[in-house]
Amino acid sequence: MTTVAFSSLTLAPALLQSLESLGYTEMTAIQQQSLPAMLAGKDILAKAKTGSGKTAAFALALLSKIDPLIYKPQALVLCPTRELAEQVSKEIRALARFIPNIKLLTLCGGVPIIHQLTSLEQAPHIVVGTPGRVLDHLTRDTLYVDFLSVLVLDEADRMLDMGFEEDIHKIVKKTPPQRQSLLFSATYPDSIHGISQRILQSPVVVSVESEHDENHIKQHFIEVSNADKPQAVMKLLAHYRPESTVIFCNTKADCNEVYQQLTAKGFYVLALHGDLEQRDREQVLLRFANKSCPILVATDVAARGLDIKELSAVINYELAFDPEIHVHRIGRTGRAGNKGLAFSLCAPREAPRVVAIEAYQKISVKWDDISALPVPVVASLKSLMVTLCIEGGRKDKVRPTDVLGALTGEGGIAGSDVGKIDVFDIRTYVAIHVNSSHKALKRLQAGQIKGRRFRVSRLG
Repeated sequence: MTTVAFSSLTLAPALLQSLESLGYTEMTAIQQQSLPAMLAGKDILAKAKTGSGKTAAFALALLSKIDPLIYKPQALVLCPTRELAEQVSKEIRALARFIPNIKLLTLCGGVPIIHQLTSLEQAPHIVVGTPGRVLDHLTRDTLYVDFLSVLVLDEADRMLDMGFEEDIHKIVKKTPPQRQSLLFSATYPDSIHGISQRILQSPVVVSVESEHDENHIKQHFIEVSNADKPQAVMKLLAHYRPESTVIFCNTKADCNEVYQQLTAKGFYVLALHGDLEQRDREQVLLRFANKSCPILVATDVAARGLDIKELSAVINYELAFDPEIHVHRIGRTGRAGNKGLAFSLCAPREAPRVVAIEAYQKISVKWDDISALPVPVVASLKSLMVTLCIEGGRKDKVRPTDVLGALTGEGGIAGSDVGKIDVFDIRTYVAIHVNSSHKALKRLQAGQIKGRRFRVSRLG
């Protein structure tokens, strides 16, 4: 597809200025196909995976319709998880930076509702949240959507997988019927067709296929019995030594088993599945994303809040039942022009799934023999970073620059040793190079941020 510049669109000067400041010049495929229709006010049914640029697409569309002088919620974005809602909020804020007085509020579970009630009194223009908490506020009459002009369902397939269909329909019933509705989904199961028929009106259908260039993603298929899969995983990690790896399991039981076996062999690993409490889930995702842990074992649904631009490798501990899910998994590596590795461990009973993948991807699978790889004795992959948790966040007016300032300069920490800083409503997480982590923890515990002292602890 020929690249097209954002400047070719009828966007407000403030949005074009934001795009330029962020280094966004040419549109991705999903943006080219969906933005003209969205800017024209049409409903959209779009198939696009994480990392395709879909968030910027609907963010530009909804920001183009916001009237800053109307202090009412005018746009609502529903996301399956708190992590994705935070990511979406961050991108919308970045694109709205040159529009004066735009207010955005994130409404998710896992945060005391009292803080959200106070923020809702300030009448945000844009609300981003998870269906459960948004419906909670609508039921309490603390959130009003009478002036809503745009409704976005992001990763709609996962919201349905997680049991949010009834909540979504209850939310939709409370919105004005003349609104614009935008539905984005990584896959198109029958349930998506059903919900789109009930929510969308004469939608423009857009599809960006999840195809992967073999020059960027190298797929390795390995035939191995179920009993030998844990040993195979260890061999691959010890031999290739990827900086960051996600190991996909189909069940929570497998997830826990792989986690326990890798931990017992000295690997530093985190597990992510549906049984985790919200705060634990949030911290696992953050620690992996900011390079505080090199290996993450996860189920598909749990990993949907994960967006890592430089993921080195993906290991399919068991093949997905749906070839579309397989492509979605391996598409998490090899992004932004980087090289990626995708390993698929296949027991004999999984042969039909291999055939389905070959047909879907129009490829002929090549099998690897890893029997010659050495069995690791101690092959732990060390983390480059450590995560510190500060018990203060956006509600306390904490910004990333405040944390950076408290650590560098008089703090004595080199700026190059400070990694990703994530500011949430009531907590802030900062990644510090392992060699400076002890000094940084002492500095933050003894010092102040914005004239206040916050409780600080090390995760893990």
